Amino acid sequence: MDVPLDFDRRRRADIVFPRARLVVFVDGCFWHGCPEHYTIPAAHAEFWADKRTRNLNRDADTTARLEADGWHVMRFWEHQSPSEVTDLIAEAYGRLRASRSSVEKPSPRSHDSAGSLAMADLKEGSPRR
Repeated sequence: MDVPLDFDRRRRADIVFPRARLVVFVDGCFWHGCPEHYTIPAAHAEFWADKRTRNLNRDADTTARLEADGWHVMRFWEHQSPSEVTDLIAEAYGRLRASRSSVEKPSPRSHDSAGSLAMADLKEGSPRR
C-alpha cells in the first residue's frame, strides 16, 4: 500500500498487486475533481481550477505510463462503496492472476530501508472503471 512509482517517486499507488500487475488508486473527490462532488472554492477560484486540471493531467499521465508498462490500472472515487470496490478489485485480481499464472515464476520481494516495497521490486523480470 502507498507504493512510490518508478518513473516519479512523488507519485504513489494506493494498492499494488505485483503478481497480477494490478495497480489501484482511490482518488479523493476534491483533489481529483469528482464530477459528482467537486466544486471550485470561492476563494482563489482560478488557482483551484488550475490545480484540478494539473491533477487530472497527472492522473491521466500516470495511468498511461503504467498501462504502457503492462500494468492494469483501476481508479475509484473515495465516495464509492468499499464493498463494491473490493468486489471489483477481487474480480480483476482473479482474472489477471488466472491469465498470468501459466507464465509467471515466483520472485523474491525486497523492501527499502523504510520497509515499503519499491516499484522496481514489483515488476516481474525487471528492476486508478
